[in-house]
Amino acid sequence: MKKATKAMPAKSAKPKSVAHKKAALRPKPAPKGKAPVRKSAASGAGLAFQEFEALRRQLDVSLEELTARLGLSRATVAQRKAIGRLTRDESGKVVSFARLLGYAVHLFGDLEEARHWLKTPQRGLHGAVPLDYAKTDLGAREVENLLSQLGRKQP
Repeated sequence: MKKATKAMPAKSAKPKSVAHKKAALRPKPAPKGKAPVRKSAASGAGLAFQEFEALRRQLDVSLEELTARLGLSRATVAQRKAIGRLTRDESGKVVSFARLLGYAVHLFGDLEEARHWLKTPQRGLHGAVPLDYAKTDLGAREVENLLSQLGRKQP
């Protein structure tokens, strides 16, 4: 049996003009002395910059080293630091490196050993350093596959 619903009275609001709607969609100017925040950063599309710093500390690498390994420029990193947020693509790279570090820690049972393995040339990667090899998505998957293979060989 259907319930009868009471009709709501229509709101008597003025229709907004197209120009008014467009103005509402425009980004607001940044307050004086602050860097403008892009819409994607404001909507939470990327990680907070602190995640980049946390990865750097966990890997025990310099800012320049991590910046280069992630394929970013110094200027980009400085800009992201000022904004406080990474883009989606940059966040994906940070997450990929963090995932590799997590797998290595799980496999070796120690953060120091995991760091050492990730920074040392590996035969399974044709003599490449895993963190350098992982610059691309494909390379990161290869490093992940090698860690998986090593995990299967351990008793």
